[in-house]
Amino acid sequence: MQRFGLTRLNGETMKTPKMNKAGKAKMATVMKEFGKGELHSGKGGKVVKSCDQALAIAMSEAAKKMGRMK
Repeated sequence: MQRFGLTRLNGETMKTPKMNKAGKAKMATVMKEFGKGELHSGKGGKVVKSCDQALAIAMSEAAKKMGRMK
């Protein structure tokens, strides 16, 4: 995997979302949590082991931070 979802492990490419500074910072924070093994799915959920699931959580939290979602 290159940089935050540009290329998936199976070789597929994805579009990179347009983000502002706050969104990029949130994305980096969540991916660091995933790298350390501290990212959980939901409140008190299981530890996330899938890179694709971590990317989905990171993009969702970044969208919330940027005000695109509630």
